[in-house]
Amino acid sequence: MTNLREIYKCNVCGNVVEIVHTGAPALVCCGQPMEKLEGRSEDMGLEKHLPIVQPTEKGIKVTVGSIEHPMEEKHFIQFIEVLTADKVCRVELKPGQKPEASFPVDIAAVLEVREYCNLHGLWKTK
Repeated sequence: MTNLREIYKCNVCGNVVEIVHTGAPALVCCGQPMEKLEGRSEDMGLEKHLPIVQPTEKGIKVTVGSIEHPMEEKHFIQFIEVLTADKVCRVELKPGQKPEASFPVDIAAVLEVREYCNLHGLWKTK
């Protein structure tokens, strides 16, 4: 059963989807079951992938990695996402941009922050 806010990836074509309505018993793409991605929060690569959250006057700023993550054509952060009890806020990034984003969200309301690297998958912090 798929659940709200889960992220899945097709290991054939690379398609990535987020569940916005709970329901289907499984997701299929390219004739194969899609892989449910569990956000990583520790492992090799932590210093370039873990989202770092800082409060600002207008909400929060999220930077990816204590060492700035590359933002090249073949290796980049595709999105940064902030989850609260009733909101999902996402900024989509492109190669050449800084791996950071600001969100008009009170830091106390943040349940989880996650980012998706096109090579190394989903990473999260609380």
